[in-house]
Amino acid sequence: MTENTQQQNPAPTTELPTQYAPAQVEGELYERWVERGYFEADAKSDKPPYTIVIPPPNVTGSLHLGHAFEHTLIDALTRRKRMQGYETLWQPGMDHAGIATQNVVERELAKEGKSRHDLGREAFIERVWQWKGESGGQISGQMRRLGDGVDWSRERFTMDEGLSEAVQTIFKKLYDDELIYRAERIINWCPRCLTAISDIEVEYQDDEGELVSIRYGEGDASIVVATTRAETMLGDTAVAVHPEDERYKHLVGTEIELPLTGRRIPVVADEHVDPEFGTGAVKVTPAHDPNDFEIGQRHGLPNLAVMDEHAVITAHGPFQGLDRLEARSAIVAALRAEGRIVAEKRPYTHSVGHCSRCKTTIEPRLSMQWWVKVGPLAKAAGDAVRDGKVKIHPQEMEKRYFDWVDNLHDWCISRQLWWGHRIPVWYGPNGEIVCVGPDEQPPTGEGWRQDTDVLDTWFSSGLWPFSTLGWPQQTESLAKFYPNSVLVTGYDILFFWVARMMMFGLYAMDGTPPFHTIALHGMVRDQFGKKMSKSFGNAVNPLDWMDTYGSDAVRFTLARGANPGVDVPIGEDWVQASRNFANKIWNATRFALMNGATVEGELPPAEQLSAVDRWILSRLNKTVAEVDAFYEDYQFSKLSDSLYHFAWDEVFSWYVELSKTTFFAGGEQAKVSGRVLGEVLDVMLRLLHPVVPFVTETLWTTLTGGESLVIADWPKDSGFRDEAAEAEIERVQAVVTEVRRFRKEQGLQDGQKVPARLDLTGTPLAAHEAAIRQLLRLQPEGEGFSATATLPVAGATVALDLSGTIDVAAERKRLAKDLAAAEKEKQQAEGKLGNEAFLAKAPDNVVDKIKARLAKAEADIDRITTQLANLPQA
Repeated sequence: MTENTQQQNPAPTTELPTQYAPAQVEGELYERWVERGYFEADAKSDKPPYTIVIPPPNVTGSLHLGHAFEHTLIDALTRRKRMQGYETLWQPGMDHAGIATQNVVERELAKEGKSRHDLGREAFIERVWQWKGESGGQISGQMRRLGDGVDWSRERFTMDEGLSEAVQTIFKKLYDDELIYRAERIINWCPRCLTAISDIEVEYQDDEGELVSIRYGEGDASIVVATTRAETMLGDTAVAVHPEDERYKHLVGTEIELPLTGRRIPVVADEHVDPEFGTGAVKVTPAHDPNDFEIGQRHGLPNLAVMDEHAVITAHGPFQGLDRLEARSAIVAALRAEGRIVAEKRPYTHSVGHCSRCKTTIEPRLSMQWWVKVGPLAKAAGDAVRDGKVKIHPQEMEKRYFDWVDNLHDWCISRQLWWGHRIPVWYGPNGEIVCVGPDEQPPTGEGWRQDTDVLDTWFSSGLWPFSTLGWPQQTESLAKFYPNSVLVTGYDILFFWVARMMMFGLYAMDGTPPFHTIALHGMVRDQFGKKMSKSFGNAVNPLDWMDTYGSDAVRFTLARGANPGVDVPIGEDWVQASRNFANKIWNATRFALMNGATVEGELPPAEQLSAVDRWILSRLNKTVAEVDAFYEDYQFSKLSDSLYHFAWDEVFSWYVELSKTTFFAGGEQAKVSGRVLGEVLDVMLRLLHPVVPFVTETLWTTLTGGESLVIADWPKDSGFRDEAAEAEIERVQAVVTEVRRFRKEQGLQDGQKVPARLDLTGTPLAAHEAAIRQLLRLQPEGEGFSATATLPVAGATVALDLSGTIDVAAERKRLAKDLAAAEKEKQQAEGKLGNEAFLAKAPDNVVDKIKARLAKAEADIDRITTQLANLPQA
């Protein structure tokens, strides 16, 4: 039948409580798992490795539904692999989150009336470490609530000593290979956080602003340009037009006057300009716009910065000292006074970048920063996927990956912060620059100073798959667990974190990619498909749902919605349904234990089993095979659905119900079915465990007496199939389903008994008559039996005597009324669909609704007509 290799003990006599109470089970169970070391990975083991790293949450963070979703998927994968005999490592840890953490501590200081500058750099860093020790890492406790099977003994933090050594090592290596350099470029600058920020830390939203068209120059030598940032015109060093634009060819190479400044600037021809957009001419401000900077580089234009780090105007004149927004209004007013405003559009909605931390509008700014030359690194990252070394799942996400890595710009890695990995570069008194590795002494003496910037958080998290295993030291863990088996993460950071890990892993580990597979999932949304956000009022704290419904219910809901690369809608009703499923597993297993379900002894041979027993064992093995296939394809939704329908529909709703007559009768056959039921529950609970670990652990240890499902064997498909038994039970199901439908249509209560004659002669159904009668509440035909309704189904005939159970006259009257309403609805729908004038004007969606109404009306007519025909004669 099924193959299970773990030695099992006889089931203990402890009875299960009448109800499952997650709060009384989950915390204690998890601590027991951790204390027994079930999640700890042994680098010396001869088992094959299976490794997944946690996408490191920010030390400032707390568990949100996105975390809960991702962690559920990773935990399911690692629990299954552990049960399959792999040396499984789920590597935990946290990210130091440079800007976010510094902001948190600075806000705490502000409450004391202080700033970081009051403390100084060293004292401020000490204060951050203090905060981290007292308040950081809240998410670790929440991960325990969810049931994350991580190896806590290996927990890492990106500012740990070992990980800091890895950061310094790779910086030095990249620097020596001329892949890190220092240059003045345009960066995203936050005037509030006073640092450069990465692209991923910029949030774009539609803001209302103004679009003003300004005339530069005079008469025939004038050009109109449009801008949403009038304040930057003070830094214009050219106007650009397309080389083929006939309107401006006479001006290319000449100079025109820049209003308000007294300066003259050149008109240049550049193919970047779109002649079809606006006036076909653009102002060029190289120090304050990335595209303008590129134009400036091509034409040798000067870079004129007109704002400081606080976004305050520094240009000489009446606008000096004004904030950028104040200057914008003042400059437009001054231009208007000179008659240079040709047009104004207000409000003008356009996409504007904001700092993800403090929501301040980002200012593109020319700045001296450290950069990674990503060209060769990005090529390697792209080739690894093209060559099949790394697979992206789902495969359709590959195009997005290639679009990104094939078009990467050099990466700005320096941040003007104090919290983070400080750039290991020293500057000498005579312009010397020395990059220092972890085993080297920095230069000393008068005039030497270290760079004050720190590295982008993504720099250190890009090393995560190997720095957490001890690199640059050649540790046993690195040899055993690198590369990772799979990376499970959201498609939203495919371009940022994933690409950086690919580049660094291939570079540092001699061409070995950091993982074999990248499994991408979508974002969690509310039940209406809307993004979850506090501002929308639809954000959910998963801990609240765990408190109410249990962690298993939250996990199962999330896994059941997880289709690869697709967003996941979730609502509280669905969590309630999952809680009901957990309760169903509990109650059914409790019933089974009370009625002789056991794992003692070998399964009887097939010839000693009833058709019902052979059917459920055949379905069990098919489910094992199906679930395995779905796991290998990261189809969490499908495997969860498969388990749900097998457990609820086939085991609980059919096998247990069909076997009740056997259990109640007792005897040898009851013992056989008890052993089969024990086998089915044993395997089913193993299959369910990776997704719903708590309730299954409690039930399985009670059923089997085994130590823990965490270290139990994963079920194997023995290959047992019995298609004949499956076909036989399908006929039983067809009879029961059809008669149940008929009873419901006639308004009979579920428990209402009805006299019936079952003609099962010559069919395999005869062996199941007792079970069929019990399931359908059918009494034997007695004296005076009258077959008032006859149902042919599945090769059998079921005759029912309804004469004493329903008011036939009242039922005919009710059905006749419903039939008249359905016929009227059909007539109205047909009338509209037959009206050519109506069809010519009506929108497609209206016509579709009427067609749907017609189809429903026709179905209702067929159903009611059949019900009337089946009613006994009055």
